[in-house]
Amino acid sequence: MTKGWAIETKNWENQDLARDLTIALDGMGGDIGPSVVIPGAEIARVRHPEARFLIFGDEAKIRAELDKEPRLADVSTVVHTDVAISMDDKPSQALRRGRKTSSMWRAIDAVKQGDAQAAMSAGNTGALMAMSKVLLKTMPNIDRPALAALIPTIRGESVMLDCGATIGPDEKQMVQFAVMGEAYARVLFGHDKPSVGLLNIGEEEMKGTESVKAAAQMLREANLPMHFYGFIEGDDIAKGTVDVVVTDGFTGNVALKTAEGTARLMSTYLREAMSKSIFSKLGYLLAQTAFNMLRDRLDPNVHNGGLFMGLNGLVVKSHGGANEAGIASAIDLAVDVSSADLLSKIAADLDVIAEWSDRVEAAQGEVIAS
Repeated sequence: MTKGWAIETKNWENQDLARDLTIALDGMGGDIGPSVVIPGAEIARVRHPEARFLIFGDEAKIRAELDKEPRLADVSTVVHTDVAISMDDKPSQALRRGRKTSSMWRAIDAVKQGDAQAAMSAGNTGALMAMSKVLLKTMPNIDRPALAALIPTIRGESVMLDCGATIGPDEKQMVQFAVMGEAYARVLFGHDKPSVGLLNIGEEEMKGTESVKAAAQMLREANLPMHFYGFIEGDDIAKGTVDVVVTDGFTGNVALKTAEGTARLMSTYLREAMSKSIFSKLGYLLAQTAFNMLRDRLDPNVHNGGLFMGLNGLVVKSHGGANEAGIASAIDLAVDVSSADLLSKIAADLDVIAEWSDRVEAAQGEVIAS
């Protein structure tokens, strides 16, 4: 890896940023901003020595943090922006106030311009999605984008989408979610045919909304590189019954936040139990390695990072309240998907479902005509 990148605030557009893997960071995103984003980027730098960083935000604040991380500064370029999107801004307000001048907008635009392979922000989710759609547009054969998150399970991890980008999708859009999810799972888990399930109120075919039942029928009939499991219920998420959980944005967001809250509840109960008496403290010391493993499995920061899918570019959303380890996990995800040619895999699978849909419509037309 080439060293010696200076921290600059102008003429960065003339640098050959795309020579190596470059991640664009919204340095002002999240509840805290640079004081968490920069230390998180340093953790990610150690894990991914091939990566460079293009950091957008308040130069003085970012430089103050980078001064503490000289090795990160060597592989980073800072671009000053005057506007930072608030966590409370509505998407329409963020677009009006931060269009072209905010750290969030500039990070996404770096992906559009080819100066970075992926962008990461811990900022306002609605604003990030709105700006991503305006700048990157949706891929061909995609009606609405989806937010895909990694969920810890008994078997390891599963992908769940949508987790808040699209409320009330129809059956066609849910099939698109399934296609994007299975391509994502193939990249992350290395499975040739990931298992995909539709989240429902029961496993029986007669249960669920009409759009869910219609989506299931389409997935059974389409010849896609996936194993369509069928309907799954809420408890199947934690079991890891399938590699990919498909649902609408409202339900997915509630399920994700419920799982994170449950993990924090269990961690709190465990800490309280281990401090009740001298014997429980002694037991904790004797089993400290096992408890540390459990803590890591339950820590939402370990699994932090959701990917906006269905766009002509890669944008990773971190939790606004993530700590340094959580930011690093989100950057890890940005690096992984950038290196795996995910967009071309999704596009190829979308072509398959589009061809299948055209054949079905043509066959239906022939039946009606006869």
